[in-house]
Amino acid sequence: MGNREDLLAGARKAVLERGLAKTTARDIAGAAGVSLAAIGYHFGSKDRLVTEAIAESIGSGVGDGMDAAIRTGGTDRSLRESAAPTWDSLLEVVANNHETLLLSAENGLLVARSPESQQYMAEATETALHELTQTLLEVHPELPVERARAVVSLYFLLFQGLAMTKLIAPAAATMDGEQLALAVETLRDM
Repeated sequence: MGNREDLLAGARKAVLERGLAKTTARDIAGAAGVSLAAIGYHFGSKDRLVTEAIAESIGSGVGDGMDAAIRTGGTDRSLRESAAPTWDSLLEVVANNHETLLLSAENGLLVARSPESQQYMAEATETALHELTQTLLEVHPELPVERARAVVSLYFLLFQGLAMTKLIAPAAATMDGEQLALAVETLRDM
């Protein structure tokens, strides 16, 4: 690995060990085995490095889980029939990625104050939506691209709300797949 990759890995390690608020640039450089100046050279700031490290971690854990959830719906079901199993799988993604989602939420407040980080996150979100749309099109090739994108966008936004709800109110009731399917059906019929 090069310094850039070492820094991303070091940032993930340091943040997981110390927490976002307590992690210093020195902690990250030490965990990466590189100089403190390398952070500025490769990322411009510790905050940008942490944002990218967390986004990559989410992409590999949560993103892969979302991809698998879409595939769970299966090609042997219609898109409507796949909604419930897809959503139930997304519930599992949230349950299995608590710490990563917690770091993401914590970092979200820093991102909200940084136009540069907001731009990075907008690009990362667009990439995620594109990749998930491609997955849905593999599972349901009959869908027009714009409809596949709309479905993926809906799942993505609902997932964000689900993740935040489970972080701040873990005992709160959760909409399961059958309830989601019923809600969508009701919106269509009414």
